[in-house]
Amino acid sequence: MPETATYADPRRWKALIFIALAQLMVVLDATIVNIALPSAQVDLGITDANRQWVITAYALAFGGLLLFGGRVADLWGRKRTFIIGLVGFAVASALGGAAANQGMLLGARALQGVFGALLAPAALSLLAVTFTEAKERAKAFGIFGAIAGGGGAVGLILGGVLTEYMNWRWTFFVNIPFAVVAATGAFLVIREPAEGRNPSRLDVPGVILATLGLVSLVYGFTRAESDGWLAGPTLGLFVAAAVLLLAFVLVESKVKAPLLPLRVVAERNRAGVYASLGLAVIGMFGLFLFLTYYLQIVKGYTPVVTGLAFLPMIVGMITGSTQIGARLMTRVRPRLLMAPGFTVAALGMLVLTQIDLDTSYPALILPGFLLMGLGMGTAFMPAMSLATHGVQPRDAGVASAMVNTSQQVGGAIGTALLNTIAASATTAYATSHAAGARSADLLKLQSMVHGYSTAIWWAVGILALAGVIAFTFINTGRPGAGSPVASSDDGAGAAVGASEDGDEVQIPVMVH
Repeated sequence: MPETATYADPRRWKALIFIALAQLMVVLDATIVNIALPSAQVDLGITDANRQWVITAYALAFGGLLLFGGRVADLWGRKRTFIIGLVGFAVASALGGAAANQGMLLGARALQGVFGALLAPAALSLLAVTFTEAKERAKAFGIFGAIAGGGGAVGLILGGVLTEYMNWRWTFFVNIPFAVVAATGAFLVIREPAEGRNPSRLDVPGVILATLGLVSLVYGFTRAESDGWLAGPTLGLFVAAAVLLLAFVLVESKVKAPLLPLRVVAERNRAGVYASLGLAVIGMFGLFLFLTYYLQIVKGYTPVVTGLAFLPMIVGMITGSTQIGARLMTRVRPRLLMAPGFTVAALGMLVLTQIDLDTSYPALILPGFLLMGLGMGTAFMPAMSLATHGVQPRDAGVASAMVNTSQQVGGAIGTALLNTIAASATTAYATSHAAGARSADLLKLQSMVHGYSTAIWWAVGILALAGVIAFTFINTGRPGAGSPVASSDDGAGAAVGASEDGDEVQIPVMVH
């Protein structure tokens, strides 16, 4: 058995603290700015047409460069890439907090996305090569999964507190202590196995095609939200994305050292993880946005109370991830956690389709949040662990980047798709009920709630589909068994996969 399977770094649990801290910073940054955006818009004179770019600039840079970031981590070394990503993210955050105008803020958000794309895959692949024993890995991924799943909701709470009691600029400055502590800890504590490095040259054509293709796809969904699905620019971006990504697949099948070795995504279990997680995030991201507006505009909650209202979802995610997922992942097949997890989350969303103007938080919203949290926490746990099972250590960075990519692209698609559905349903309801309306303000609120409810129904269907895909594609046998990747592994991934028999070690190794 390879040495990597038996050697356990005595400082691995300390390393987990700093890896998890960095992951929390990246995940919460996707939502923390949402609550601060109205204040920043007024302060810097950002137009309504341009305000979406505060969110989109980050998503475009992050989603477009993740595969590149994953391969850079494999080439440079994960520890080095991790620390560079943290330092760069801190500098970008300082620029965002000090922004004097719209352009400076947008540039800082794009820069955050660039360094986030370096940082996220490096963090996940470090976790993969640090924890190689099945039960320890289950525990480590339970903690990491809870942070990955709940970080977005933490961002909403923290964003509310900082915006209400301090200033919107602190939603940027708060990243600096996170980054400094994580980078210092990583430098002192984290060790990386030398055999995990991939010495091959960077696939430049692959980088260009993948980045342009993913940016076109994400930007296409953003334009669909504002211009409509059949508008010329929207269709043009989707066609460009399809052509670029097809060209990327062709190039990757021919070059000697591909950016994304196609074996990483061709294996049935991993393909199922990427697809089901991407779909789940499509449903979740849109819901966060709708319920934030619903709680503030319809229910009249303050930013802080809105953030606190999401706390039960975080508690559910932590419970599902650490108490259900982590305890069962070495005993049952991953699909028997993922499919029921997505189904329970869909049931939570089904409860939330019943929201109305006078909906009770304890009677309806609270149970919906708890079910969603429990379900997503339970499903995220094995998914994040299974996503790089059987991958050679030198490919761990790019395999983890694929999950990040499916989630970032899923988030962008979800926000655009569900917002478009909600807007259409809102307009249709307002038009059909205008004649009998007692009050214009009341009709506006009723129309808004109807739009949100319609979009949440779509999210229920999308999450149910994620459950079906997880059950159908994942773990028909042992993960990675018989695949060319698993059988040719010579590092930690294969050693772990072969270390026990049966279903005992179904789900080694990582991501988000």
